[in-house]
This record gives sequence, C-alpha cells and structure tokens, in this order.
Amino acid sequence: MRTVVAVGHRGDPYRVRENTLPSVRSALARGAAAVEVDVRLTKDGLPVLLHDASLDRLWGQDRLLADVTAAELTALTGGGVPTLREALLATAASRLMIDLPGATEEAVRTVIGVVRESGAADRVFYTAGPTTMLAVRNTDASAEIAMTWKSVAPPVPALLAAVRPRWLNYRFGLISAELVERNHRDGLLVSAWTVDTARSMRRLVKYGVDSITTNRVDVLSGLLAEKR
Repeated sequence: MRTVVAVGHRGDPYRVRENTLPSVRSALARGAAAVEVDVRLTKDGLPVLLHDASLDRLWGQDRLLADVTAAELTALTGGGVPTLREALLATAASRLMIDLPGATEEAVRTVIGVVRESGAADRVFYTAGPTTMLAVRNTDASAEIAMTWKSVAPPVPALLAAVRPRWLNYRFGLISAELVERNHRDGLLVSAWTVDTARSMRRLVKYGVDSITTNRVDVLSGLLAEKR
C-alpha cells in the first residue's frame, strides 16, 4: 500500500497554540511524519513562524509583523513566536513543510538561506502558490516543492516545467480518485489540506493521496496505523 505522509498543520493547533515550538513538538509526539509551518519575516528580516500578517489573532497585539523588529516581537509575545532556525532545530531529523504566505522574492531568498545554513535542505519542502514557488525554484534548483493548486484542471505544461514541483497541494474537497490517478501518471505526488474528519481522511487514503495535512494528527496517525 502507498505510504501516506501525516503532516501536522501548523503543529498540533487543537492542543497547543499554532506555529509555536510546543505545538511542533506535540505534532511529532502524536505521530506526525512532517510538520507544516508558516514563515514570514520581521521588519528587520528575521524569518519567524506566523501565519497571519498581523499579531492580533494569536497574540492579541494589533501590529503587523512587517512593522515589528525581532526584538519587539519577542517583547510583544513573551518570546512565543519562534524563529525558523529554532523550528529547524526543534524538528531535528523530521520533515518540515514551509508555507510562505505573501512572500516576496527577497523573503524567499532569506528563508532558503536559513534552511541551507541550518543544514536542513534535504528535509524541508516548500509550499505556496505558483508565483512564490517559481521564486523558490529560481533561488534553489534542488528545492522540493509542493505547489498549491486550487483547480481540478491541471497546471499548464509551461508552469510545471518552470516550477518543477514534486507535489501538487490541493484543498481536500477538490480531490477525486481520477485526479490522483492523473497526477501519479504525470509523475506528481498529491498532497491534501486541511483534513480534520476521519471520514474524509479514509476517503483520501482510498483515493491514493500521498500526504494529508491535518489539525488532528493523532486521529490521522491512528487511522494510518490501522491500515498497515
């Protein structure tokens, strides 16, 4: 049977605040084979883990990350927002899926630089839409890419040739057995996000997806253990 990679979405957010080191560690402890995190840059160019452009939802601070220095971020959040470098250390040999919401080309270069300096290039893969993933490919010819794709229609050949993704990353409701079969036939792996019910997990496993990103990694890892 095809191995399905269980990916913890922003760590283990139903138990521990998302995109924090405790959340990342909790996901790995509960069976995640990889953890997805979101990376943005502070005002002074430090890559840190945060999904939103603002600190408001998670940290109760009405400030944009892009307007806050790394030192100010530490003060505002009590050191709760980890750096990418810290997340790479915390995941040790485990896989890390780096989502790059709103990343500029400069931000992409900075993030990839940190990954390289941390010696983690062989266990990191990147995800976001085509424009950002093209910037990743232009920066790192060997990067592993899971290009987010929001249509059942396949990407045009020219885009695939330019980005050279290993994965196509789909919202789970778009995925069918036929879509998975087509992508496998084209040499692409299929990743599904964000899947939180056991019923949907079982359906996607039946369809043959290669990776499932979830907020309930304990449920998914338990289900996958039953299939072995």
